[in-house]
Amino acid sequence: MSQNREQWGSKIGFILAASGSAVGIGNIWKYPSMAGENGGGAFTIVYLACILIVGLSIVVAEFVIGRKTQLSPVGAFEQLAPNSNWKWVGYLGVAAAFVILSFYGVVGGWILKYIIDSFSGGFIELSGNTDAAGATFNSFITSTLSPLIYQIIFMGLCIFVIIKGVKGGIEKWSKIMMPVIVVLLGVLAIRGMTLDGGMAGLSFLFNPRFEDLTASAIVLALGHSFFTVSLGMGTMITYGSYLDKKQNLVTSALWVIFLDTAIAMLAGVAIFTTVFALGADPAQGPGLIFVILPSIFPQIAGGTVWGTMFFILLFMAALTSAISILEVVTAYFIDQKGWSRKKATIRFGSIITIVGVFCSLSLGGGINITGFLGMSFFDFMDYLSAKYMLPIGGMLTAIFILKKWGLTKYMSELKVGMNSMDLSPSLIRTYLIISSSIVAFIIFNEIYFEVTGKALIG
Repeated sequence: MSQNREQWGSKIGFILAASGSAVGIGNIWKYPSMAGENGGGAFTIVYLACILIVGLSIVVAEFVIGRKTQLSPVGAFEQLAPNSNWKWVGYLGVAAAFVILSFYGVVGGWILKYIIDSFSGGFIELSGNTDAAGATFNSFITSTLSPLIYQIIFMGLCIFVIIKGVKGGIEKWSKIMMPVIVVLLGVLAIRGMTLDGGMAGLSFLFNPRFEDLTASAIVLALGHSFFTVSLGMGTMITYGSYLDKKQNLVTSALWVIFLDTAIAMLAGVAIFTTVFALGADPAQGPGLIFVILPSIFPQIAGGTVWGTMFFILLFMAALTSAISILEVVTAYFIDQKGWSRKKATIRFGSIITIVGVFCSLSLGGGINITGFLGMSFFDFMDYLSAKYMLPIGGMLTAIFILKKWGLTKYMSELKVGMNSMDLSPSLIRTYLIISSSIVAFIIFNEIYFEVTGKALIG
């Protein structure tokens, strides 16, 4: 281990930073919508089982690889499998981080805009009018200059945090933002449940409806259990590389998964109690956040305060994820190229921001370099990373441990810091085989759909 390598200042700091990476804006709107529309509590049961089988095994695997090598993804795979092609799994992770942050920064800018709009009373004229809210949102994201300004501000904040380092930047701000996220969500959830009709949202979200739990819903649960904890892009390898040997990686991974899932469920309570109380349509995805809720908050007493609180917490969720993604790219150039942290962060933070400009402009600003594919450049980057780069990276990580590094060496590193806790190698092998097989099926199912127009399941 390099004597000069940065380290986490505390176990709680590491757990909060890793959890912050997992808790992103997609998690806040995707899980509640998927649960509510696919069996409620029944979907949640399946999701929890999937995340404990698929998500947990690969989170632990990435932590182990990072801590063992004390390197970012490319260097980690090179060290464990020298003179082989496995380093390309690391390159895939770095590339995925680059791709994701290019459009993620754009969405982060949208959230900043909505914080200002809510605080200044801009939602008042949208009260109860989803058509007006939709038109406002569409007008903003398709404009040329305004989204770029907010995107640049958001990316500037990411760069600022990463320049400060692991302990003084990522850990420091994660310790601030993660508790604030939990508190704000808790307050919003309690407020939602006190509204007339709010408890119908709880029923929609958590009441088990096994008749709605289809094969398609199970595939959704499998897929989300994998994507929700930032797997396949080297984040957990990078964060794991800043760990000392005292950490129990299994308990740390369980804490990350627990916090990620708990925040997703809290978000569901906060959002759907409010949506149902006002009789709105629980639409899925960005429409729920940027269209439905801005038209709802003004109808609630103190709506300006509640709306502003919501978008502040959404901003913090976006920022904690974004800084973890930028750290993957930064760490590569620090470890592999010997660059200073400041140089690596500013140069590639700026390049990612420039690529993000093209993502933003593709939504209506007049520049779309992937129009021939039938989608905007923004949507293409989202599609490429979510459907292929992340799952392939996670699957190959599991296969690497099973086929290349070897379970014996893996278990030797995993057991460090576990004290009296013992794990069966056969159990770990089974977990990794199941995880990689499930992800392989998800990838194949997607490819099959693209080729034939029909999914095997889903």
